[in-house]
Amino acid sequence: MFDRLRTPGGVTWLVVFLGNPGPRFSGTRHNAGFMAGDECAKKFGAEIDRLRFKALTGVCAVGGEKVMLMKPQTFMNLSGEAVIQAVNFYKLPPEHVIVVSDEIALPVGKLRVRPSGSAGGHNGLKSIIQNLGTDQFPRIRLGVGVPPRPDYEMADWVLSVFHGQDALDIADAAKRAAGAVECYIENGPEKAMNVYN
Repeated sequence: MFDRLRTPGGVTWLVVFLGNPGPRFSGTRHNAGFMAGDECAKKFGAEIDRLRFKALTGVCAVGGEKVMLMKPQTFMNLSGEAVIQAVNFYKLPPEHVIVVSDEIALPVGKLRVRPSGSAGGHNGLKSIIQNLGTDQFPRIRLGVGVPPRPDYEMADWVLSVFHGQDALDIADAAKRAAGAVECYIENGPEKAMNVYN
């Protein structure tokens, strides 16, 4: 299985973790996707540290498939620019592009696996849909909760850092998201949704 990892090309799945690059955004709600990426890298013995396609990338084996893990470095609103470069290079169908992102409509730590869907107001997903020309790609969304007050500025909320129980819940969700990625690739959407939703 690992011999295939040494050959050029041959990536059959792309897993994209959404977030913003740089220490300023580390540990924020909008970077829940990056947190899941770190857990995936640990789980599959990969390093997401090679700069390619406007992203930090790493390649690993998941269920006998050669998988590229990707953290776009374009900032959230332009994530699709990184994704489309990798998709075109490896000639991947959209259904083999799993996007892992934060979701304010879900309670902190809750996961939602879907084989496709709208952007739901998420700028990273919007950019990917725009660049791929379709919303028919799987996504794993990590709940980061709604702002505590109706007058809370949304940008301030998603760029706020997790504290206390929220920090524990999101750390656990990031680990489960890594399991959901593995389950989706090995067993398909139905099984992944049944186990993780």
